[in-house]
Amino acid sequence: MPVDEKKGSFSVINNRSAGEAEAGGETIHETSQLRRSMSVWNCFTLGFSVVSPVVGLYAIFGVQNLVTGGGWIAALILSLFMQLMVATVYAELSSQFPIAGGAYKWSRHLIGPRTGQYAGAIYVSSTIAMLTTTAYTGGMWLSAVIVGGDIQGASAVLWGVVFLLICTTVNIVNQKVYKVINLLGVSAEVLGSICVALVLFFFFRIHPVSELFQHLGTGLAPTSLTAFLAALAIAGWAFIGFDSCSTIAEEAHNPERMIPRAIFLSLLAVGSVVLFNSSALTLSISHDTLVEASATSDPISPIITSTIGAWAAKPFLVIVMTAFLSCGSSVVNYVSRIVFSMAREGNLPAFFSQVTRKTQLPRNAIGGTVLMAGLGLLFGLNDGAVATIIAFGTGGLYAMFSMTTGVGLYARLMGRWNPALGAFRLGRWGLVINTVAFVWALFELINIGWPREYVAAPGAPWWQLWAVPLVLGTILALTTLHVQMGHKRRMKRALSGTVADDLQK
Repeated sequence: MPVDEKKGSFSVINNRSAGEAEAGGETIHETSQLRRSMSVWNCFTLGFSVVSPVVGLYAIFGVQNLVTGGGWIAALILSLFMQLMVATVYAELSSQFPIAGGAYKWSRHLIGPRTGQYAGAIYVSSTIAMLTTTAYTGGMWLSAVIVGGDIQGASAVLWGVVFLLICTTVNIVNQKVYKVINLLGVSAEVLGSICVALVLFFFFRIHPVSELFQHLGTGLAPTSLTAFLAALAIAGWAFIGFDSCSTIAEEAHNPERMIPRAIFLSLLAVGSVVLFNSSALTLSISHDTLVEASATSDPISPIITSTIGAWAAKPFLVIVMTAFLSCGSSVVNYVSRIVFSMAREGNLPAFFSQVTRKTQLPRNAIGGTVLMAGLGLLFGLNDGAVATIIAFGTGGLYAMFSMTTGVGLYARLMGRWNPALGAFRLGRWGLVINTVAFVWALFELINIGWPREYVAAPGAPWWQLWAVPLVLGTILALTTLHVQMGHKRRMKRALSGTVADDLQK
């Protein structure tokens, strides 16, 4: 791809060294330290596993029914459509800037190092919260398959640790092991969950399709409008993680073309599965039974066993557990690349930027990622704290979506970014889609962070209701302190150098 010499351009110079780029007339050299072993299929399965239709749907299905009473499929459709707008901006950016770290790197190069520090802090903290949530929930499914029964408190934390250790092992051996596990997870999700949904839809369906749009506002939410807004906030969890494809750009072949394809394919595939599976479940059981099952910790299994038969319980648990392990392993892969990229920039200890000679894997970054997520599991000793982590995992990522689309919009309008230089181009529609994506991401961030007593557990403390703005505000405050301290250190070094020069003269 030729280099564009115009001010404000930023284009890939060498496909084999995706970190070499030009921005504002300044060439940036970042030779890839990671092995290019990921095909478009591997990138797609990573995004598919992180978004995970099984993990996403089964995490929100029960709470959606309880809060809204029903009719939340419309919110799910709208959320998917708007997330496709966000994904389009990510596709444009990843096409032109295929560098490990994704949105963190884009913010840094398009606006500046300070913006990159804020983006990195939000990105790492929210994705680690996402990993902690996946490990905590996945540990419960792992326990259900191996020993059976419900667990909570210390037992849930211990099984979460076991889950994390398995995901870590998958990632540190080599990429081939990860690819195999990821393929098994995707196969389990696609074949298992879709087959179950097909059986329910064609052989056990008892409602017309219109049932999907009924009962809105009959749940815990006081009105139809509040129910719909709550449904949009809850649906946000089902469509996060597609950005993971952009974080492995330095490990992908022909990333400026492959990464945008993987982003779209993963989100569209997950969205289709989530929509179909949620519809099949809703149409296959009476509304009263559905609401009653949603009040339990696992609303899906009773529905499956009551319709298909008790024999389906164990195979279903194995399918879900496999999906969770694939999702957890992919999230470890995803977050560790952000940590690696930030360490390479000097925003985290350089220790995390080291890669192994033989496998060219950022094992230190993987270990650091898992350690931070493991420490987060300690909050599992308190149910309220777990809910806070879950809320921030979703809200923090929408904060990142808001920042990324906002950075893209600002850079586009100010001439710092010329999307026409990328392999994926939208022409004049790019500005319209970027604007819509930014407005949506900002709205959804506010919507997710808005305190709702009817969504939280009964008797939840005030800090749990305000979890997203409190945690996000704390992260921004700490990042600001870090930035200011760094600025003072640089100024002190500069003054010391000036004094030394004067004395020498």
